[in-house]
Amino acid sequence: DTLWDLAIAEVEKRENSDDDGKHVEVWEKSVLVMGNKNGGKTTIILRCLEREENPKPTLALEYTFGRRARRHNAPKDVAHFWELGGGTSLLELIRIPITSNSIRSFSVVLVLDLSKPNELWTTMEKLLQVTRNHVNKILTKLEKTNPEVATEIKQRMQNNLQRDHPDYELIDPFPIPLVIIGSKYDIFIEFDSEMRKIISKTLRFVSHYYGASLVFTSKSEGLLLKARVLINHLAFGYDKSKSVSVDHSKPLFIPAGLDSLSQIGPPPASDSDIGKIRANTPLELWKKVFETTFPPKSFCDLQDTKDPAQDLQYAEHEVDVMRAQKKQ
Repeated sequence: DTLWDLAIAEVEKRENSDDDGKHVEVWEKSVLVMGNKNGGKTTIILRCLEREENPKPTLALEYTFGRRARRHNAPKDVAHFWELGGGTSLLELIRIPITSNSIRSFSVVLVLDLSKPNELWTTMEKLLQVTRNHVNKILTKLEKTNPEVATEIKQRMQNNLQRDHPDYELIDPFPIPLVIIGSKYDIFIEFDSEMRKIISKTLRFVSHYYGASLVFTSKSEGLLLKARVLINHLAFGYDKSKSVSVDHSKPLFIPAGLDSLSQIGPPPASDSDIGKIRANTPLELWKKVFETTFPPKSFCDLQDTKDPAQDLQYAEHEVDVMRAQKKQ
């Protein structure tokens, strides 16, 4: 055969073969990023997509996407990034991106501001509870309409932890893949070492309990890179990192399933104090111990929200003129 014959045969094979068509299927994933207000969510997304832009405050729910080719000349995979603004004040909006059509390819990134430990547990609890309830509703619906998909999603979460892992029966995995990012590590490192230890241990427990990955990050390039590794795994299916860092004096980096309750140890309180705490679940016990050191501050995510209508980035001359006229 000449090169031409080979080339023609190759093209015909590609055009006629259904099997090959399946192999080059474009990968589409969605990631919802949520967490503390001004916690650095937008910066993390921009770094993942390698965009050199200055982050703007997020208004309500924002969407962007990234594309990557797995190899040369392959079609590009697409990752949809949704970002929930306003901290915990706009939780209802998660129903827009997470639907029964998108749930198979969905994952969540929770960004917690390490520099505000008094808001940490409340923010985490609210966001994860509402998301979990919404996902469970979708799964219940899918069990009736599309049981294979529902089973596949549940199976995937159980596979995060090997069956022979000593904590297999003790944890309660989040229904879809979850990454917890502790941001502003540069401020956190200035805290008293005992406070750092309590926050680190608590976040390790929560991540392990939910079958999630945990990483601490700041504006430094090296730490952002570690967060990127975990997010790119969710968004583009890149390999998960096998490295682990559990030393409380350094930034934590623990991919899902690589920690254990025996390594984390008991909640950071004396035995007599733990004896006095009434809790129904391990999670509740850790919450109460954490809140004795960092009592939750009542805060409202809406109070310092500027009116988006006054924001120059949304200026539209004709609309603004009409509004001014109506106001007048």
